[in-house]
Amino acid sequence: MSAALFDDSEPGGGDRENPVAEAPADAPLAERMRPRQAGEVFGQSHLLGEGKLLQRVLDGEVRQSLLLWGPPGVGKTTLARLVADASGARFVPFSAVLSGIKEVRAVMGEARDRRARTGDRTLLFVDEIHRFNKAQQDAFLPFVERGDVLLIGATTENPSFELNAALLSRCRVLVLEPLSSEETVGLIEAACLSERGLAGRIELDDEQVRRIANASDGDARRALTLLETVAAVSLSGGKVDDDALAEALQRKSVRYDRSGDQHFDLVSALHKSIRNSDHNAAVYWLARMLEGGEDRRYLSRRLIRIASEDIGLADPFALRVSLDAAEAFDRLGVPEGDLALAQAAVYLAKAPKSHAVYKALGAARQDVQETASEPVPLHLRNAPTALMKGLGHGQGYRYVHDDPKAREEMKCMPPGLEGRKYLEDDPPAHS
Repeated sequence: MSAALFDDSEPGGGDRENPVAEAPADAPLAERMRPRQAGEVFGQSHLLGEGKLLQRVLDGEVRQSLLLWGPPGVGKTTLARLVADASGARFVPFSAVLSGIKEVRAVMGEARDRRARTGDRTLLFVDEIHRFNKAQQDAFLPFVERGDVLLIGATTENPSFELNAALLSRCRVLVLEPLSSEETVGLIEAACLSERGLAGRIELDDEQVRRIANASDGDARRALTLLETVAAVSLSGGKVDDDALAEALQRKSVRYDRSGDQHFDLVSALHKSIRNSDHNAAVYWLARMLEGGEDRRYLSRRLIRIASEDIGLADPFALRVSLDAAEAFDRLGVPEGDLALAQAAVYLAKAPKSHAVYKALGAARQDVQETASEPVPLHLRNAPTALMKGLGHGQGYRYVHDDPKAREEMKCMPPGLEGRKYLEDDPPAHS
């Protein structure tokens, strides 16, 4: 990328006098409906509104670099453009998918020189900033530190894991949330009526609007794209019939990231629902993961873990049920094997709970780490040879089947831990 970056005619770069300029009439609906002022934004009420953090940024001078973290379609790019417009700074957008760190360095160098000459600041918007590795992210540090650029980074990935600590410490992280169902409904209704949108060309009843909102999963871009598809299949305009709506919506694509935060959040919800004996919630969270394409063997392993960790001695058969479910899935595959996983999840949720063994093993491991590794008492040692017997190995050992008193009288713990208990003699069913 060359000096053309700074040419107004070059898409995606250059001096942008109006970062919130109106989109062309033939642009996609989602682009035409992009908010041009904060009052047009749907969602993010925790950041926008009287006295809220981002509202204060929009109302005054931008003084701090920002990282916008949230799922797709929640307004990261839109808010960056609104901040740029409010700041009056020169706006230069970048996508880490399309541009390399070399091009970004060139822009930051130009920003430094420009500020030295004119005092003007540059607002650099980097979409998908996590695509730069942590070493490449170091290139931003001196320019952000000196204030040559105000950086707004957008990411769908957890900044704690994807951005280096030095950059993270120089930016304020704002968490953007998926739109609520009501917010998505409001967006769809506004797009139907707006002159920038469909201008009343189609009519949807409340239930149809709700179906589009539910299919979008809080993603504003997806909601508007689905609405545009509905309008396209309703060639004659006017009232949309349910068949046309069904054709436009097809099968819902479930938002899910098998290696990111959603994976860990959903499996946490599944585990905790089972632990809390809520079998309805367990079925729901399991279904979310199945529909999202989660690795069934991972789910099998998690159910086996739950059987030992949270049910344990309260119902030892739960472990057998979870192992059988894993084997059943291996034999049947998708979709038939999913039913076996659901059956195991429901069984585990309804089973009595005990984490006594889990606690006992943890306490024993802690003792192993924190106490001396004492020799095994002589009477408990193996004695397969005459030499070992001559050294006293096995002497004093009492065979409990022939000598029942040995259970109480013969000590099996090392002397330093004598009397230490990890489990009660009869662990309660709900411990």
